[in-house]
Amino acid sequence: MIEAAMIWNEPNNKSHWDPEIDPDWRLFAEMAIAAGRAIREANPNLPRVLGGISPIDPGFIDNLKKRGVLDHVDVVAVHGFPLDWNLWQIHEWPAKIDEIRSVTDKPIWVTEVGISTFGAEEVQVWGLKRTAELLVGQVPKIHWYSLYDLPRAWEATTRHREAEGSSYYRHFYMGLLREDGTPKPALEEYAKTASQMGLCQWFHFEDHRLDDAVAWMKRLGVKYLRTGLSWADSFRPNALEWFDRQMEALADFDVTVTFCFTPEHRGIAPHHTSPPQVKEEFAEFCASMIRRYAPHTGTSSTQQVLEAL
Repeated sequence: MIEAAMIWNEPNNKSHWDPEIDPDWRLFAEMAIAAGRAIREANPNLPRVLGGISPIDPGFIDNLKKRGVLDHVDVVAVHGFPLDWNLWQIHEWPAKIDEIRSVTDKPIWVTEVGISTFGAEEVQVWGLKRTAELLVGQVPKIHWYSLYDLPRAWEATTRHREAEGSSYYRHFYMGLLREDGTPKPALEEYAKTASQMGLCQWFHFEDHRLDDAVAWMKRLGVKYLRTGLSWADSFRPNALEWFDRQMEALADFDVTVTFCFTPEHRGIAPHHTSPPQVKEEFAEFCASMIRRYAPHTGTSSTQQVLEAL
């Protein structure tokens, strides 16, 4: 079932939102408010999560707070990769959470945390164990990124490329499973905390890994998952058929579904990171997905759902 709706992904990361078009995040704030209202109208019981921020920046959250965004979400999310990209060390996780707690009393979820095997697979084993020690029991939700390595034939959703040394290539080594589906050493360590630490796994349009991923997650004892439904993909032929197949396959997990990616023809600029020309179009996409996959039943309140977490 869908347990939460996330509005965008890493809005303070230029790989996911264009700061040249929207340098003060005014347009993002207006879009997020519109989406938050639309999701609430479609299902007033469903928690709304502000897209996980990367880097972890209390100033960014404070900016959105002043623009009214936090009045239209129920949870704030953060992402962290201290052994690969961030300019802080893994033991600083509690301090990074406290930085966000200093500017909001909203619950804080860690909706992406991961460690690549770019340098050595043993590093991921140690890092996963240390991450669990630092975060399990400290925040309501933790999503480990990710189950699968990104296939090398695909592109990573980033603007880093080769310009920043190994940064781009690390995107392809974040999985607990290699591209061919064979387990890495860290999979055994992850299984120890799979019921407490969920997964973040993005599925590409008509992703060939979907059924195998579901089988692996059930085998590991995964309870909750974060994934996405792409606004840009919704314009592809047979988009709803794929969305239906994806969400049906994931029905046995508690799913945080992320809505993001601007269709090229609906952006101010022709890129998935662009603010939309019409913010209400993104809001309506969010609402339509909630009506389709998480319709309002009137059986609980948002506060009850959040307290249960």
